[in-house]
Amino acid sequence: MSYYDYYKPKKKKIDPKQKIDKMLKKNPGSIEPVIIEGTKIAKTWWGLAWIQNLERYADYENRISRGKSYVRSGSVIDLRIGEGLITGVVQGTRIKPYEVSVSITPLNEEKWNNITKKVSENIDSIEALLEGRFPDEMKELLTMEKTGIFPSPREISFNCSCPDWASMCKHVAAVLYGIGARLDKDPGLFFKLRRVDINDLISRSLSDNLDDLLSAGKTSRKSSVRKPQKSKTRVIDESEVSELFDL
Repeated sequence: MSYYDYYKPKKKKIDPKQKIDKMLKKNPGSIEPVIIEGTKIAKTWWGLAWIQNLERYADYENRISRGKSYVRSGSVIDLRIGEGLITGVVQGTRIKPYEVSVSITPLNEEKWNNITKKVSENIDSIEALLEGRFPDEMKELLTMEKTGIFPSPREISFNCSCPDWASMCKHVAAVLYGIGARLDKDPGLFFKLRRVDINDLISRSLSDNLDDLLSAGKTSRKSSVRKPQKSKTRVIDESEVSELFDL
């Protein structure tokens, strides 16, 4: 061991939580960190479905796990989800954090139209949809590998400012996991990310329900048209009146 190696100063480990507190104190609202509470990265249906979708692909299965410890430790100090684009800032081993960008292609229009048609038959309300309260058949419909609404690896492209030339570095993996945690808090961001309007589900559902009501109304009116019946009257005689009132 050389003299330099022996006396070489050790790198000071950077605490991402301290850095987050410092940045927020200096400029409140400047960052939106991913804070994981407990051991699970995601807990709601949308967050879990996002992560499960990524982990089921062979291309991602081994590489994406590199980001679990990073996102759990609070290293994703900023994460923003926009239309087809996610930007993230991840604290690594160096003082300056790394910048990550993830692009998601828009959801295919034909696929979205098919989804809205089928979903409208099972949805009770948009609140139920966002909370993941719907039949298992519908969950399978949304998460199917080829016809569902979650992106496949070919629909995802990413970039990181770190020097790691791996096809997916741990900083990108941490951001991808962070998206699942973010969807826990606001599942509506998923539809923004895939560039589709959730109101399509509402309008389609209302339109279908209105058509059903109009159809039922026509049937009801037809069945209510009946031939007039002769009224039946009965005259109470004097003796019955006496018995009725105990006279």
